[in-house]
Amino acid sequence: MKNIFCPISKERINEQIPRITALLVILLVIAGFGFHSPIIFLVLLADFGVRAFTKVRFSLLSCVAYWLATALRLPEKPIDKAPKIFAARMGFVMVLALSILNLAGFLTASKVIAGILVFFAGLEFSIAFCAGCTIYTLFVLPFYKNS
Repeated sequence: MKNIFCPISKERINEQIPRITALLVILLVIAGFGFHSPIIFLVLLADFGVRAFTKVRFSLLSCVAYWLATALRLPEKPIDKAPKIFAARMGFVMVLALSILNLAGFLTASKVIAGILVFFAGLEFSIAFCAGCTIYTLFVLPFYKNS
């Protein structure tokens, strides 16, 4: 694939916040399975929902990430917010699916989806790679080009 396209907006955010938030997502997914706690998955679902579908500036996880970035004095690097909103929407769908599957007793299927979510979050945290941009290019953008 030669060109990767992301949704764009005029809004900017500090790159450190989504990266730390991704680490928190990884830790919560692991904790959710480790403690067999659907409440942790509901907290994750609510957090993704706030980031994906509201104009609220900070969700619970992004507040913690902001606090950690400030406490660690990480340098601010402005990035486009739109790809992160798209990624939060994908995260919302994935956590919704893994929660439903987990509650229905389909543990293997829920762990597969959780593994994909953790993989994507790990890419964001470790190398600031937004898998959402690749998915957007492959599965969303073709529908806009044809209309």
